Amino acid sequence: MSVLSGISPRTLHIPYLPTQISNGESLIPYLAFQASLFAIFCLAPLMVFAHEVRPAYLELRESQSGEMTVLWKTPMRGERRLALQPEFSGQTENLTPITTREIGGAAVQTWRMGGGEPLQGQTIRIAGLEGTMTDALVRVEFADGRMWVKRLTPTEPSAQIPIDLSGWNVAREYLTFGVEHILIGMDHLLFVLALLLISSGLWQLVKTVTAFTLAHSITLGLATLGVIHVPAAPVEVVIALSIVFVAAEILHSRRGREGITARAPWVVALTFGLLHGLGFAGALSEVGLPQGHIPVALLFFNLGVEAGQLLFIAAVMGVMAAFRHVHIQLPQWTEYIPPYTIGSVAMFWVFQRLSAL
Repeated sequence: MSVLSGISPRTLHIPYLPTQISNGESLIPYLAFQASLFAIFCLAPLMVFAHEVRPAYLELRESQSGEMTVLWKTPMRGERRLALQPEFSGQTENLTPITTREIGGAAVQTWRMGGGEPLQGQTIRIAGLEGTMTDALVRVEFADGRMWVKRLTPTEPSAQIPIDLSGWNVAREYLTFGVEHILIGMDHLLFVLALLLISSGLWQLVKTVTAFTLAHSITLGLATLGVIHVPAAPVEVVIALSIVFVAAEILHSRRGREGITARAPWVVALTFGLLHGLGFAGALSEVGLPQGHIPVALLFFNLGVEAGQLLFIAAVMGVMAAFRHVHIQLPQWTEYIPPYTIGSVAMFWVFQRLSAL
């Protein structure tokens, strides 16, 4: 006999959805199974590519036409940096030797470069980017004070610097960066998924999401602007522990012992959201903020994070709504699959991040 065979039915609280189908069948197996699919989906890419999601960063500061200071930052895997190298379509030469130093798990190279050709109209390419799972943010500051920002990806490793620069470029690129960061930030998505599973009712879900948004927006801004300073590594450990905590609360709720998260998930979202904001700030510090455009970049990065978060929530709710019409007889214990899967993945991250301290 299965160890789980004696588990009695529990109510699975999912916003918008009733707990019974019209013919009397319980929705618990169907909704639990679909939620577990999301948790497993979150696990696979992160475990494989956990060390390649940090972006590379190229900064060019033009001192006069055709001469510039170069800062090139690439992620490292252990003691080796990713084999990435910036290339320019115009004639260039190094005016100074390249100096290399390690900062926070990345190799930072600086040098001065010239060639006599203006940057406008040139094509910048990150050689080797197409063979990775990371992106590269390029920021160019021109001698006249204007700026160009572009995010390069493995599918689009090159871009041409426009001759006519738009003031909306920074906003657009940081908005995109925010969306992409939350959608590849599997720990943040698992936390949001856990909050969705334990929230009951539309109003409680709205309060929970609002509290999480408010909390991480506050710490994101404070940390990015240098008001508070918290080491990134311990924060990442505690973020993983926050997911374990909510997963355990879901299990307690399924067994009839509702904790504070089931009664008031917005309180937990507000508390742990402060930590998740520090995690967002750490990602933003990887690429930096453009001088003279800090408020715009910070605002649109945060808006991008929110947009990505809402896209994820909408996708989860859409799949859950679709599964209302799927009649598959599953064992009753499948309602425990989502919290156990989420908690197991989060504990893997805890040990992984502790070993990196």
